[in-house]
Amino acid sequence: MPTRPEITSDVTQGVCRLLYHHRMACLTELRLGNGRRLDVLALGEKGELWAVEVKSSVEDFRVDQKWQSYLDYCDRFYFAVPMHFPKELIPEDVGLIVADRFEAAIIRSGSEEKLSAARRKKLLISFGQTAAGRLSAFSSKENVLG
Repeated sequence: MPTRPEITSDVTQGVCRLLYHHRMACLTELRLGNGRRLDVLALGEKGELWAVEVKSSVEDFRVDQKWQSYLDYCDRFYFAVPMHFPKELIPEDVGLIVADRFEAAIIRSGSEEKLSAARRKKLLISFGQTAAGRLSAFSSKENVLG
């Protein structure tokens, strides 16, 4: 039986694959301005930002008291859960994605709440800096190892 970290990793992989097919770029484990760490932030072609919080189990979902603090940092918010997760536990007013390592599906889209221009600008800069920093770190490791 897979462990909680393995399930989280598998669901995250599936979510990123799905969002890539929706022409969105994803960053995982992104620190937000409120100090919270978001599982996935996806950036679309028109600058839209979707936040995805991955839940590996019912217990993981039930103990989470922080997810509402992500709502101020996205245009749409989704929970992503494994295929076997009881979907009726997820609040109706947020998006829902089911995923495994290889595939994912958007079961429902949550309501769209447009970010303020100032918050969007700050998030876009953070997204770009984080992505560039990770790429630079990865390239440096490749040059050292190669």
